[in-house]
Amino acid sequence: MKQSQQIAEQRPALLFTYFPSAVQLLPGLLLTAAIATAALAIRSLTGWTALSPLILSIVIGMLIRNAFSVPAATEPGIGFSLKKILRFGIVLLGLQVTAPQILSLGGAGLAMVALTLATTFVAIRIAGRMMGVERELTDLIAAGTSVCGASAVIAANTVVRGKQEHVAYAVACVTLFGSLSMLAYPLLAAPLGLDARGYGLWTGATIHEVAQVVAAAFQGGDVAGQFGTISKLARVVMLAPLIMTLALAARSGADNTAKASAPMPWFVLGFIGMMLLNSAVTIPADITRTFVTLTSFLLSMALAAMGLHTDIRKLRAEGWRPLALGAFGWLFIAAFGYAMLKLFAF
Repeated sequence: MKQSQQIAEQRPALLFTYFPSAVQLLPGLLLTAAIATAALAIRSLTGWTALSPLILSIVIGMLIRNAFSVPAATEPGIGFSLKKILRFGIVLLGLQVTAPQILSLGGAGLAMVALTLATTFVAIRIAGRMMGVERELTDLIAAGTSVCGASAVIAANTVVRGKQEHVAYAVACVTLFGSLSMLAYPLLAAPLGLDARGYGLWTGATIHEVAQVVAAAFQGGDVAGQFGTISKLARVVMLAPLIMTLALAARSGADNTAKASAPMPWFVLGFIGMMLLNSAVTIPADITRTFVTLTSFLLSMALAAMGLHTDIRKLRAEGWRPLALGAFGWLFIAAFGYAMLKLFAF
């Protein structure tokens, strides 16, 4: 009896001995998962689909980080969410896109989206240098504005390696200006003389977040909504070559020591693989919805981890220049995207 009791008492210690990583990760994983669950629940309860759970997660994480003391025991799990879970979520993001969807835009539509994305990214980089904004923060604002909002910010940061405050600031920028676009674009369609297809392409090629695009585009009708969604998905696909380009640029521009430590985002190949799989195999709608929810949950966990590492005092110390850079990017992509619409006769 006594021997059995001793064995029972030793079991937790044995578990920790053989599975130390799992035990150490659990508190932090539970915390980031709880925040992601709360963000998804808030979105569901409010019924506002344009309310991104990713953005809610980073806000909740920041509130916890700055209002309470985050236990040291949660740090391993928070770090795991920030790195491993983030990459897995980005890989699964590929299941939301198919090659036929992207090709349905046609050559002119794809060229318009690609030119708008690339030119906006370069323009924000140049403006950031002129305004004296830190290179890492500039790149994150450029990625979030030109590609796909918060998802692009956290994906680009795997290569850019900005501070957590940089990530939070960039997410705040794409949230603020993307929301303004979501509200303003439906009012501008008629004055700018855009038909349903042109309006949908404009929203998809220039508004920051996927949810913001859907909310704005479908206000122009089903045709506008479909073109807006597909053109936005085309931008999501272009996230892969953008991150690889940033990684190659970082490695080629660094010295030998830095090159050895510069990250190569191989997970982007997983993203492309998932897109090709989704294009080759018809996945049932209910399974697709499950993967969409899972992807959103995993990315929300990653942004919750970002928030839990973000000090608001340091965020405030970044000043007004990054916000001005975000405003510049917002106006530039809207104007340039409209110019491309006219150039390609949409």
